[in-house]
Amino acid sequence: MKKTLLLMLALLLAAGGFAQDKPKKAKKEKTYNEKGEIIKTGWNIGPLPVVGFDSDLGFQYGACVDFFNFGDGTRYPRYNYKFNVEVSRYTKGSGVFRFYADMPYLIKDTKLFFDLTYNYSKKFEFFGFNGFEASTFDPYEDFNKDGYHFIKRNTLRFVGSMQRPLRFLPNLNWVAGLAYYNVVTDRINLEGYEDQVTLYENYVDADIIKENEKNGGNIAQLRLGLNYDSRDHNSDPSKGIYAEYTLTGSSDFIDGNGYNSLIQTFMWRHYVPIYKDKLTFAYRLGVQHKIAGNVPWYMINNINTPFFQKMYTEGLGGVVTMRGVNRNGVLGDGFVLGNAELRWHFLDFKFINQNWQLALSPFFDAGMIIQPFREKELKEADIENVELYSGDKEGIHTSAGLGFKIIMNRNMILGVDAGRALDPRDGEKVKIFVGFNYIF
Repeated sequence: MKKTLLLMLALLLAAGGFAQDKPKKAKKEKTYNEKGEIIKTGWNIGPLPVVGFDSDLGFQYGACVDFFNFGDGTRYPRYNYKFNVEVSRYTKGSGVFRFYADMPYLIKDTKLFFDLTYNYSKKFEFFGFNGFEASTFDPYEDFNKDGYHFIKRNTLRFVGSMQRPLRFLPNLNWVAGLAYYNVVTDRINLEGYEDQVTLYENYVDADIIKENEKNGGNIAQLRLGLNYDSRDHNSDPSKGIYAEYTLTGSSDFIDGNGYNSLIQTFMWRHYVPIYKDKLTFAYRLGVQHKIAGNVPWYMINNINTPFFQKMYTEGLGGVVTMRGVNRNGVLGDGFVLGNAELRWHFLDFKFINQNWQLALSPFFDAGMIIQPFREKELKEADIENVELYSGDKEGIHTSAGLGFKIIMNRNMILGVDAGRALDPRDGEKVKIFVGFNYIF
């Protein structure tokens, strides 16, 4: 662990060395804001080797490049727009190809966001539906136990969103967007697991996962919503509120299997300053609720949001929702989510012409299913010598841990989070995640 932290620090320092303003004909004197930070202007380019770790995915390696444009610096630390390209893979058999653009000031009064991502995973976690109602019993524990709760899954995702202000109330905006997902799922097919019977196959045999969705499909979405944003900064806020209500209409008109739905999602983030901008209490409350229709099994882990803080927008469980709880371990038609962090910026310094901060963030995460998915089929499943329904009542899943962040120019954030589930049914080990950005 210590070696990993040192390596990540060295890589981020290297990125800072590459980060540079757009070349000028004559050397320009540095200017500072009231906090003593160097005001960044023009283009800053940060090439960075991707070397991370996720207990659910393994070690990550690859490369990414961030392109920031700060304009004349009057909005610093906010950027005018940002582009990111990443190519990376994990040692447990998954990989990422991603391009995204976040452009809050490219067009006057209009925020634009685009994301094009392809994820492939040879070992993608699947623990069943409805949280504690799903049995964790493994009938094949004497043979390749590690493969029972895994599937193969590949996902192509495109999201395009725009935001414009509503004039009658400051900080209130309307949002519209389109999204497309192509998801391919199958049993795990890695070498050594050829004869492994999996939970996924048992769900298919029990008709909990239907024949017309077992191998994935195509989903198109229309998203409409409102958000309120009074944060002082979007990447590393120390005060303000960000509230988001999204209404998502989904259709599989390409496949024609009848998986059409209407889902509402509400997320509330609040950043409460305790001591200047050095100590902040941050919390997030969220709920996702299906209003009507049917969702295919391969989309129930998707959290519908028009703007992404992290690459993955899936849960519950894992690095973006409940750190320490099994990734995708809590799946249902609807959920509630809560996160709380105390963010302490304990050191500020300048190095290689960049502004740096180090921060610690103890956290507590919680969530539960409020709308079960195919609960009747789960309870009535009958496969010889296989237990699919635990008989337990769904309850609150919780985890706690500590995060450490290295922050450059208040925008490039490298973090290490270590968390553990507080109920052994959600996982019995401390899970470590190394990656970019806060989870909210």
